[in-house]
Amino acid sequence: MNLALLLVLLAACVVMMLIERMGAPTTLLLTFRGDIKRETLFLAQYGQAVCTAIAAALIWQFDPPRRSYVIPLIAAVTAASVGAFLLKRLLGRVRPRREYAGRFLGPTLRHANWRESFPSSHSACAVALTVALTHIYPQATATFWTLALTTAVLRYVLDAHWPSDVIGGIALGYGVAWLVIRAFGV
Repeated sequence: MNLALLLVLLAACVVMMLIERMGAPTTLLLTFRGDIKRETLFLAQYGQAVCTAIAAALIWQFDPPRRSYVIPLIAAVTAASVGAFLLKRLLGRVRPRREYAGRFLGPTLRHANWRESFPSSHSACAVALTVALTHIYPQATATFWTLALTTAVLRYVLDAHWPSDVIGGIALGYGVAWLVIRAFGV
């Protein structure tokens, strides 16, 4: 794990929160149609459950010597998802373009998507999957990071999250994935 990178991400997240809180225009109003919309929706799912299951299945089927990496890979993405879920419920940040947008409303046990903005779980899971996959297949690092960062950027571009939510999700996914990989000793 690159601790300096993690600290830079956390600092960037805090800086973006301050900029957002000051009222700087940080959200977009973009609409996509046709193939562009479908392709962005596909890319935005990298790191989610189905994508992670497919990655695990491909490793299992095509790379028997690396089958021992499947459980840590799934555990890394699951840990990032659970971590994001808990933070979302604990902090209760309102998504862009909603009443009270950007405010932290505090803890709740009830699901309310409009107040589950921080951190971006899509970004966290995409980065967790990428950290795990680059650990297994370092030769594909550029491809995996491109997919993860595309997913993260799309969360912002599609107005689902504030920039700080995305950066926070990236930091969460990165840190959690490395902790899981180290815990499994792979």
